[in-house]
Amino acid sequence: MLRVQIQTRITYQATPVTLRCQAIVFDLDGVLCDSNAIAERHWRRWAEARGVDVGPILAAHHGRPTVETIRLFAPHLHAEVEARSKELDEADDTEGLRAFDGALRLLTTIPQERWAIATSGRHRTATNRLRHTGLPIPPVLVTADDVQRGKPAPDPYRQAIEGLGFDPTGCLVFEDAPAGVASAQAAGAVAIGIASAGHPEKLATAQAVIARLADVEVVAGDDGLVVTLAGV
Repeated sequence: MLRVQIQTRITYQATPVTLRCQAIVFDLDGVLCDSNAIAERHWRRWAEARGVDVGPILAAHHGRPTVETIRLFAPHLHAEVEARSKELDEADDTEGLRAFDGALRLLTTIPQERWAIATSGRHRTATNRLRHTGLPIPPVLVTADDVQRGKPAPDPYRQAIEGLGFDPTGCLVFEDAPAGVASAQAAGAVAIGIASAGHPEKLATAQAVIARLADVEVVAGDDGLVVTLAGV
């Protein structure tokens, strides 16, 4: 069984490090595409309409399902109803949406049977964003519609890795949020933090942290993937 081995922590100042793995699972928002402006816009609208302080929400919503964020910061509201309404409003909004540099190159380099996406967003939102940014929709796409427990629970990444048919110890996960890092590690995978919004200290529990997706190079072989993580 091929297991991912990381001997030293990769940070912004580190020299490039090469890893071998069986497969890679990507988070979507904040890793493959930049949807931060959309998320902030809709959280502000939602919070203002309901008299909820948006500050704590903006600091903690990354990587969490909408319903869990509402449960945390507005427990007096019906979380399922509120989440459904907000997600419907947000699903088709693509204003300001863009793919991160290197995303298309990376996804088209990896054989489709060796990569997947696990996102806290809904299926409609995820597929709309992938189509809008020109990124491929993988055969294994796990969304909030597919799991009972979202990140930081292990369910999203566990289901994605099972869908690919690999052992989690041989898989890398790329994440931009602490909740996602926790989810990946709980599933048994190796979490690589991408500080796409800055603040690498928030990803301190990841096995490695890099600055951006463009710092990742992947070469596919018959027995797996060779992944190079570069510093700035």
